[in-house]
Amino acid sequence: MPRNKREQDRDSKRDEIIASARERFLEDGFEATSMSRLASAAGVAPNTIYWYFKDKDEVLVAVLDAEFSTRAVEYLQQPFADTAERLLWVVNQLELTSRLVSTVHARASLSPQINTWHERFHELTEGMVRMELAQKSLPAERIESLVKICVFTIEGLLAHPMTDEEKRRICATLAAV
Repeated sequence: MPRNKREQDRDSKRDEIIASARERFLEDGFEATSMSRLASAAGVAPNTIYWYFKDKDEVLVAVLDAEFSTRAVEYLQQPFADTAERLLWVVNQLELTSRLVSTVHARASLSPQINTWHERFHELTEGMVRMELAQKSLPAERIESLVKICVFTIEGLLAHPMTDEEKRRICATLAAV
């Protein structure tokens, strides 16, 4: 059955709030962005946000879900030449949203819903790395160690700024393992 216009308008408004929140979180940071500021950026009254989201953590999770969905679709559309190129693309995409990445790591121990999102994110991304490594016919016990090494390396690349060439060499070395 088709949805009515009111439901469609509600979805559109929710999407606008999420888009505005993404901008504010990336430009100003999560902590510096109040719900009132989010409402103003989205062009709604402050209490309107609470019709859509329980709290700011729930807004963040919605932003993260939208960001992950967008990046996952883009990832699947990329004509990667090899694993190193794939890893470098992921690092570059995460760098674009490094403030969100930092916020998730900072808030995961404070917010059960952000912690749950973070755990699911790692399950999904580690599963993708696991599948990539399995295609290389590596022993299962080696794959699990390499998955962790990949995660730690990518998180390290995000925490320590490097030139594109340095990132490319690290990703190539990691892919060659």
